[in-house]
Amino acid sequence: MINVGVLGATGAVGQRFVQLLAGHPWFNLTTLTASERSAGKKYKDVVNWRLDVPFPEETGELVVRPTTVESVKGLDIVFSALPANIAGEIEIAIADAGVGVCSNASSHRMDPDVPLVIPEVNHDHLGLIDVQRDAGRDGFIVANPNCSTIVLCMSLEPMRSLGFSDVKVATMQAISGAGFEGIAAMSIYENVVPFIGSEEEKMEREPLKIMGSFDGAEVIPASFTVSASCHRVPVIDGHTMAIWMESAASVEEAVRAFSTYKAPFSGLPHQPAHSVLYLDSENRPQPRLDRNRGDGMTVSVGRVREGLRYITMGHNTIRGAAGASVLNAELIASKKYL
Repeated sequence: MINVGVLGATGAVGQRFVQLLAGHPWFNLTTLTASERSAGKKYKDVVNWRLDVPFPEETGELVVRPTTVESVKGLDIVFSALPANIAGEIEIAIADAGVGVCSNASSHRMDPDVPLVIPEVNHDHLGLIDVQRDAGRDGFIVANPNCSTIVLCMSLEPMRSLGFSDVKVATMQAISGAGFEGIAAMSIYENVVPFIGSEEEKMEREPLKIMGSFDGAEVIPASFTVSASCHRVPVIDGHTMAIWMESAASVEEAVRAFSTYKAPFSGLPHQPAHSVLYLDSENRPQPRLDRNRGDGMTVSVGRVREGLRYITMGHNTIRGAAGASVLNAELIASKKYL
């Protein structure tokens, strides 16, 4: 078994990591870290479990450790659910100490030697792990993108062979993306908030790295552009997006690309049967009806129209966060990087 831990295990994304790793067929969850006020206590006594799935009792007896290098030494992989302002230095220290870091934080996403990975889109970028090791790092850092970026890029991948440019996206993002305490009920109830801090910048920048080409030493950014407008809406889970793009593809060609898309690998425990699922109903996808497809790992696409325009949606805390990191780790393990 591969021994793993979760950094920041009590928060929204940390709880998702615990849920997905409990009973994992490849990974043995042995270590949970959190703030100093939780350290030394049993996980069941400090976590306020808020997910809509049962608490994994086997993790409840684990004693929470402080988030330090010493707490995770000897592990194969740690999954980072830390806030970006905390993650930056500690993730580097852990990777330098010989542990693999699969991070949901934004701290190192745009570092030139850190792969920003969506397995179905750019699994070859894991070659940057070798670049890190050639520079003297014993472990590695692999980041997954922003939750909205993942849904966007997953929907763009089937269109890559048809060609596109100048992507425009308007998001309708769930409140869980702001964390448990991230947005007050009085702010979001019966409302739409037309601003999410730094979200548009991430969506405009990250896809160019993700869908760029890896030459063995660095990633050459993709040449298309992304223009984003991001909005918070009163939905608990599931980010929905309206996308417009410049493309010579017809509606029929785009529908065929979405309908026939297959991932370039198979056999990973958290890989869904359909990474991208085309729904031909005129009023789908919808977050309440479609976010849990593929156990939350499937990105749904629908309403493909001339222009070229379509709607896409994915579960932001599973496919867009913890599930993305776990799938990255499974791919890393399958490629013998551990």
